[in-house]
Amino acid sequence: MNDVLTEMKAYYAARAPEYDDWWFRRGSYDLGEEGNARWAAEAAEVEAALDALRPFGSVVELAAGTGLWTRHLVEGSTRVLALDASAETLAINRERAGGRADYRVADLFSWKPDERFDLCFFGFWLSHVPEARFARFWDMVRRASNRFFVVDSAAGDPAHLWESGGEQEVRRLADGREFEIVKRRWSPDGLTARLGPLGWEVDLHTSSGGSFVYGSGRIPA
Repeated sequence: MNDVLTEMKAYYAARAPEYDDWWFRRGSYDLGEEGNARWAAEAAEVEAALDALRPFGSVVELAAGTGLWTRHLVEGSTRVLALDASAETLAINRERAGGRADYRVADLFSWKPDERFDLCFFGFWLSHVPEARFARFWDMVRRASNRFFVVDSAAGDPAHLWESGGEQEVRRLADGREFEIVKRRWSPDGLTARLGPLGWEVDLHTSSGGSFVYGSGRIPA
């Protein structure tokens, strides 16, 4: 498993220049006029749900990537600490978010929070957490904050393009290089069932077109 996690880190560093093509549905990720419109509407649905949590207070963003979510978080927060294992993606993030976040290169499988935040946000990261590290990950979230917001690829995502096998997928870059990564797609019911015993009260949804699972959770006072 450690080999796959190392390969996943290398994949996202190498993918940094082309990551946004996936989100904005350019090139090989183009879904056609109707599909792109559906995707944009689903993205707006998630963004609206996140915006409804404002003001965020202080935020720690796990796997901040190229800043597609950081740009929203900085608008409603007193501070954003953006963490990612890839310096390459954080460089793009810093430009997109106008340098309004604090940035730190960190391996999220070993990072330990040394302060408390009002909100822990993770976009398209939970699906990269293998089962063997699931409980440990949520313990880390709980030590960082008693509130979270998540968005990720949903089980049954109609825009799924990659070859899957259990917890892992083979990903291919534009230059043809292939990498094996962890990718687990969640449903609201499946994730709710796992988080309840860990003490989280959650409000999770699947986006209207089935691409995303998203929502919030908290540890009751």
